[in-house]
Order: sequence, then structure tokens, then C-alpha cells
Amino acid sequence: MNTADSGKIGEVLLAHGFQPTPAIEKADIIVVNGCVVRQKAENKAMALIDSLKSFKKKRPDLAITVTGCLVDSNIDELQDRLPHVSLFFRPQEFQVLERWLERQHPQTNGRVTFETTTGQAYAPPPHDVSSSSPRDGKVSRSPVAFLPVIKGCDSFCAYCIVPYRRGREVSHPPEEIVEEANCLVSQGVREITLLGQTVDSYGHDLPGKPDLADLLMLLEEIPGLYRVRFLTSHPKFLQEKLIRTMSHLRKVCPFFNLPVQSGDNEILRLMRRGYAAEDYKRLIQSIRAILNDSAISTDIIVGFPGEREEHFQSTLSLLEEIRFDSIHVAAYSPRRGTQAARDMTDDVPAAEKKRRLQMVEQLHERIAGEINSALLNRPVEVLVESEKKGKWQGRTRSNKLVFFTGSENLTGKLVQVKIVRTGPWSLSGELDSLKS
Repeated sequence: MNTADSGKIGEVLLAHGFQPTPAIEKADIIVVNGCVVRQKAENKAMALIDSLKSFKKKRPDLAITVTGCLVDSNIDELQDRLPHVSLFFRPQEFQVLERWLERQHPQTNGRVTFETTTGQAYAPPPHDVSSSSPRDGKVSRSPVAFLPVIKGCDSFCAYCIVPYRRGREVSHPPEEIVEEANCLVSQGVREITLLGQTVDSYGHDLPGKPDLADLLMLLEEIPGLYRVRFLTSHPKFLQEKLIRTMSHLRKVCPFFNLPVQSGDNEILRLMRRGYAAEDYKRLIQSIRAILNDSAISTDIIVGFPGEREEHFQSTLSLLEEIRFDSIHVAAYSPRRGTQAARDMTDDVPAAEKKRRLQMVEQLHERIAGEINSALLNRPVEVLVESEKKGKWQGRTRSNKLVFFTGSENLTGKLVQVKIVRTGPWSLSGELDSLKS
């Protein structure tokens, strides 16, 4: 979601005459898009912002702006803490940035550096800035793009700060999403990932209550669009209608990002997830029965308040039983303002959290390696995204990263690749043929 927001911010700045620069010392505006989902992410963002003081000291005219979930409603506190920052604006409040630019830089031809939540420099693809419109079809960009369809979250899981920073759920009308998708395709995008904190909750707040399955059917009809993905799903809201609809849609990839967070019912109750481990397992069985070629990723939190060894062992057992294609695991860190930080004691020692995290990683490395080894010597369809260090890279429909060699420009092409080497994190292959 933050990557998608950074792209929107880039469009706003381009429309005001700014051009991207990869060199932070040359920038006229630096935008820090900060995340606070975990303490580590917040620490990185704050360290980056603090480090920019030296740039501001050398160049008082430098504008430093901060956005993302790092910015809450108490902007005064942030301004007192970070006086060298010129502007704070909350996630997706792009109009605040626009109004500020109109006041501060009405006639600007400047440069901007984008800083992502990881603290690494990010510059959008080169644009034809002869037009002030980012929607005129003259944008040269990656063949894959993110498209937010619902913002905010109504779930209020005990550990999660997102509803407090991004607000309640608001769905974008389907006709606007289709228009945006058509625009992206006209700019060379071939794969779109629909985004939402709880993407399968899409449409419940719209007239007629269109759901994610309805939206996918509309996107299926867009010429030139090869693939559609969506994330992140919530086990409580993913319905069988969506799974069955996907089985009939050629462009929708059979991939689910479905966080379970814990395999123990007591911890799930404390987390306020709204389901039991047995419910989750039945949902996975339903997905695999209807879409037998589907891939499933999940998120795990270790060291949640009250998690004892037997609770953690339940999580390991669930991971062993389900055998996920990919896992994102994080150690619990209290987020100020959440129910867990307010009412629970962070009682799992840091060393124990680290041990549990490493055990999940080791288990997953083995399982992912075994899953991927089944693709050895098999052809897979790959959408080529980019070239890196002399090799093309792209992803299968099941979202597996593939590297291969080829002499011609294959960006945005669908190709067949024969897999010759497998590992837990990626696949290597030989170009077999072009599909499109």
C-alpha cells in the first residue's frame, strides 16, 4: 500500500513540474513515506528523518515532507519532535500535499527524491513530463502496478495500528477502478494487483454492495491486461463465491495472501482475529479443492502477549500441515494506541521471540524448498518484469520469482520458461518460448 501511495505522490510532484532524482543530495524535495506496523520499521523511518537534518542545515531551502502511517492525527507532537520537516500529511491525503505545493512552489521545475518505508531511495519510472497529466498514456513504467481498491480497515485486531492511522474502510467505486485499470494498461501495465488492508471486504459500503468477485469479472474484460492479483485477504471475509469466480477467470492468478497470524485458538482470540484455527484450515481446504493449482502465503506473529511454548507449537503444527508457499514472519512489537499495547503485557522475552522467529523461518525454508522442487524441469508461464545483472526476472501465476537469460527486450512479455534449478526463494530457468 505504501508503494502505491508513493506512486501517487510521484504523480502529484510530476504534475507540479518536479523530476525524480536518485541522488538525495540533489533533491529539492524529499518525501519520506514511513511505516509503523512494527517497531523496526518505525525506527528505520525515524532514523532516516533524523539523518536529513544535515541536508537541511546545508540547504535551508530544501523541503522535507513526511507521510505514511508514521503520521497520526497528533501532527503538533511530530512537528515539535522534527522541526526540520516542512510538511506532514496523513496516508493518502494527497490533496494536502497538492495544496502545499500550490502555495510553496506554484512555478517549480525541481527534483524530488522518494524515500520508502524501508529507508531506501525510490524513484518512479521516467515520465514524459511534457504533459502535466499523469493519465495521458505517455508514462513509461513497470509492467506491474498496484491499484488500491479499498482503504482503511474496520477489523481492529488487537496488535494492529492500521485502523488508527488509515481510518475506517472506504471502497472505491468499481467504475473508477476500471477506468484507472484501463489507464494503467494504456501506459504499458500488464499485471495489476488490487490492494486493500482487507481486500475481500471490498464493496460492502457501496450502493448495491458489489464485492471483490464482481470487480474481478469487470477487470477480466480489459483488453491488454494479462493478469490480476489481490491482497491482503482476511480469513473472516474470504467467501466461497470469490474462490469459485476465480476458477472461471483466465486473468486472475490463483494466489492468496491469507494471514493466519497464529495457529493457536487462545492466541487468535486474544488477537481478536474472529476465527479459530479449524476455520482457517477449512478455508484452505476449500481453496485447494476449487483451485487445485493455487498458491497461498501467510503472515505469522511470534511472541504475542501470553504466547507460551505450547501455543507456539500449535503454530508450527499448522504451518507443517498446511505447507504455505511463502511466509512473512515478524516478532510482536507493541504499537501505541492498540488494544494489545493498552491492555496486555509484552511478556515474551526478546531472545525467545527471536528463537521462535528463526524456527518458523527454518521450517518454512524446508517446506518452500520442497514445494518449489516439484517444478524442476517443468515449463512455467512468466510475466517478465525487469532485467537485473544480466538476467530477466518475473513471476509465475503462483507468484514465484523466476530468473532466466534472454537476448531481446522481454519487459512486459509473457514467456514460457523451463525450470532448471529450484530453491526456497526463487527459481532459475531457460527461455522456452514467447506467449505474447
